[in-house]
Amino acid sequence: MKRILYAIIASYCLFSGLIEAEQEGATHSNFEEQSNKQASSAQDISDILETIAIKHHIPAMAGLVIKGDETVMQGITGVRKRGANVKATLDDLWHLGSCTKAMTATLCAILVEKEFLKWDSTLEDIFPEVAKKMHPEFRKVTLSQLLTNRAGFPGDLLQWKDLWDDLWHFKGTPKQARRYLLEKITAKKPETKPGTKDIYSNAGFAVAGHIAETVMGKEYEVLMQEYLFNPLNMKSVGWGAPGTWRNSGSNLLDNPWGHKENGSPVKPLINTSDGKGSDNPVAIAPAGRLHCTIKDWAKYVSIHLRGSELNPHKEYRLLSGETFKKLQSPPDSLSEYCYGWICVDRAWAGFEKESKVLTHAGSNTMWYCVTWIAPEKDFAVLICTNIGGSLAGKGADEACWALIQKELIAQEQTSANPQSPINPQQTP
Repeated sequence: MKRILYAIIASYCLFSGLIEAEQEGATHSNFEEQSNKQASSAQDISDILETIAIKHHIPAMAGLVIKGDETVMQGITGVRKRGANVKATLDDLWHLGSCTKAMTATLCAILVEKEFLKWDSTLEDIFPEVAKKMHPEFRKVTLSQLLTNRAGFPGDLLQWKDLWDDLWHFKGTPKQARRYLLEKITAKKPETKPGTKDIYSNAGFAVAGHIAETVMGKEYEVLMQEYLFNPLNMKSVGWGAPGTWRNSGSNLLDNPWGHKENGSPVKPLINTSDGKGSDNPVAIAPAGRLHCTIKDWAKYVSIHLRGSELNPHKEYRLLSGETFKKLQSPPDSLSEYCYGWICVDRAWAGFEKESKVLTHAGSNTMWYCVTWIAPEKDFAVLICTNIGGSLAGKGADEACWALIQKELIAQEQTSANPQSPINPQQTP
């Protein structure tokens, strides 16, 4: 029952942990071949991850550092399930939780550029048949407000116990579940007047995804595949908890399992007898039900790394520079939240002064991941774990900072002596 709350806390509290101390190819096959070659030459940082994972009691941890499309560091440590001997791999699937949100915003941005949607499209514009039953303050809520947590949508769906239980037991399609969510929430008064406060809301992102699928006539999950994952050659993407569970016979542990904060593994079930599974309800998919390999996640992170106007090697894929700038900038002074990212300044991210970084964490309480993007210095760090809770957050923080420092040292060495190779054994 704490899943949504934790996603909120994870996405905000984590970021205080990293303080100031701190072309496409012609074809998908060519792109994949290039990526494989780059990954094979990447520096192995598994030993760094292993030390941190053991310290924080994390069953498995994967990490990458990328520069553009290139993987310059990578590592993996631990087991797919606590108590088992099957080791995790860099080709395993990881649950991304709320790091799905930026992808949902990117999908909507693509549809805006293609003139299927508008940033200022309102709920009453898109859902005229529902608008009559909406609270008047919800009718003028825009797509942009939904994607920046400024729509007045509730921050804690667990307080809507009947609705939350209904979503767990919902028998219709994911699209129908999101329509049900929309109708129930907008029938009541907003948690705050839309546009006046930042309230981190999974429900808001779920409704943003529902706007896209309603206008396009295809389910959100299909649109994500068509407009985002296929163009980026993200072949491993799926929804819900990774892994396969067999009711009889042996379980092969084909992918990592999630673990509760106390360390107990969670079976990757779609549904259990009480209607609850090993992930959030399908209605919440646009806010946080996606899984993929860390390598595929990096393909997505890369377009935002290189799409920033601050990046000296900037290149625009899928979206224009103007749209990337919008997605990576808070719309007002209410908070640092912007379209699935948190935008903050860090001294380590700039050459002469503080520079902007993008960051976000994700967790469904049984998995934890986080990424930090430093556009001016053209690198990003990604960490995935298969456990939730405070130790996962602290461990992921520590791993991120270790890899950030390692990359900063490598950049300093290259700058000081461009002809001299970086010592692969160098550690912070």
